[in-house]
Amino acid sequence: MYVAVKGGEKAIDKAHEWLEDERRGDVSVTELSVAQIREQLALAVNRVMAEGSLYDPDLAALAIKQARGDLIEAIFLIRAYRTTLPRFGYSQPVDTGAMACDRRISATFKDVPGGQVLGPTFDYTHRLLDFALEAEGLERPEPPAEAAEHPVMPRVTEFLNREGLIQDEVPPAPEADQPGDLTREPLELPAERPLRLQALTRGDEGFVLSMAYSTQRGYAKNHPFVGELRIGTVPVEAEIPELGFAIEVGEITLTECETVNQFLGSKTEPPQFTRGYGLVFGQTERKAISMALVDRALRWKELGEDDKGAPAQDEEFVLYHSDNIQATGFLEHIKLPHYVDFQSELELVRKIRREADAAQQGARREAAE
Repeated sequence: MYVAVKGGEKAIDKAHEWLEDERRGDVSVTELSVAQIREQLALAVNRVMAEGSLYDPDLAALAIKQARGDLIEAIFLIRAYRTTLPRFGYSQPVDTGAMACDRRISATFKDVPGGQVLGPTFDYTHRLLDFALEAEGLERPEPPAEAAEHPVMPRVTEFLNREGLIQDEVPPAPEADQPGDLTREPLELPAERPLRLQALTRGDEGFVLSMAYSTQRGYAKNHPFVGELRIGTVPVEAEIPELGFAIEVGEITLTECETVNQFLGSKTEPPQFTRGYGLVFGQTERKAISMALVDRALRWKELGEDDKGAPAQDEEFVLYHSDNIQATGFLEHIKLPHYVDFQSELELVRKIRREADAAQQGARREAAE
């Protein structure tokens, strides 16, 4: 606490009031509603939900409003709120193969059952500012009826799997231990793949993107193809003990990416394609693709590859530095008073300088004699 600040607790209260005034901005401008943020800043809302580990668009939009658009602060708010919620149980694993897709593309096969579904994407825009958006209040036409369809499509990688050309993903045995839960237990290394994937989906998008980009530039030497990128809704089911079976409790929107990576084989694995995997809340394409690339880079040991010393292959480096809340806390704590620490450092530097000056003066006297 800044005990030397004039006014003490009163000054802190005034600082909070000033912050609220800054958050609100010019009162002559209509205030943003939570619904407006949820509907019109959906990609920011999706990021906050993903990295905050809480699927609730309304709460994510509220956090963005409270944080003045600072997404990391909003993620912090969501995680803090999440810790106050009771846990009633666990849902069943969602079946992304049965996803009702709004968007589904493949960079590996041109013609796939169900076709390429472009969906809502920036991929083909010209990246020019649309000044028409300044004309607020204009009604937009209703989307065509066919845009509302959500076809269920088979996985693209299944075509490679039929020929044995891609590493098979073997589901864990029913008696196998359940994967850990990073929302309840701290990360420990070495981490199994389920824990790594949890850390990556909660990780900072910019950090995971940078790690993925490094693999494309040559570090870790993984040449990826997007086998499939799909966005859509999946039902969430939970087993009710009193009923003895699972029921649908809602649905969520997910982005899933499977990459297909070149692999020349190793002492334990034959030449084949290998997979990288990303799964994130909402429409979060950049994060899902980045996650898949980093996931593949971190699998070097289980695939029998050589460690090329790439940052994206270093499990400790990637997983311990990907969490933006941990990073923010450690970084911003240096704003807090460190008077005692600094005074000790100051005295140490002064002492070293005095000793160095004395040694120089002694050397000059000896040289003069």
